Parts: sequence; structure tokens; C-alpha cells
Amino acid sequence: MASQPGLSDLRRAKFARRLPVALSELAGPEHGAVSLPLHLARSGLTTFDLDQPRLRMSYYRIVLAEGRRDDLVQYLHRELLVDLWPTLRSLVSRDVRVVWESAFDELAHSTQAAV
Repeated sequence: MASQPGLSDLRRAKFARRLPVALSELAGPEHGAVSLPLHLARSGLTTFDLDQPRLRMSYYRIVLAEGRRDDLVQYLHRELLVDLWPTLRSLVSRDVRVVWESAFDELAHSTQAAV
């Protein structure tokens, strides 16, 4: 009898389906104020100043956790994600972290280089 997938497996599959094909697809903003749509920022702050480190981290955490594939491409920026990843990886869920690092060696290596 085959076992049922666990909750973590289901979450990881959900995040994996949303991934861009390559990090180079991430062409979102690098600076300035960005307003997220309500399907991403459901409560609280919806506009984030990417020039403010704490707001930038919150913005990336929200988009990684809640974003669909189109959102990831539209709101995340490749270089910023790679630069932020060593810190950001501790702010996202384990499932998000595992999926992104498994899919993109560059993120896994950026974490090792930061240690």
C-alpha cells in the first residue's frame, strides 16, 4: 500500500509548481516603492520601499510565500534575491527554502559562500 504524501510534501509541490524556469526570469524592481496586490499582501502593509532593508526583506518573504509564478517574475529581481538569500532563507518557511535551493544551485551556493 502506497503511503499518502505528508503536508510538507504537498506544500513543497505547491511551491515547486510556482517556480520560474530560471532565476534570470526574475525581472522585478530593484529600488523604490512597490505596491503588492491584495492576493499577495492580504493584511497590513501593501506598499514597500525596496531601499529600506527591513521592508525589502518583508516584501521578498511575502512574495516568495504567497506569489504565483507570474508574481515571482514580476516582483522579484534576480540579483536582489541572490544577494538577500543568505539572510532571507531564515525568514521563509523550510518548505520554501528547500524548494528554491533544490531548484537553483546559485541560491544554495550563495548560502554556503556566506558561511
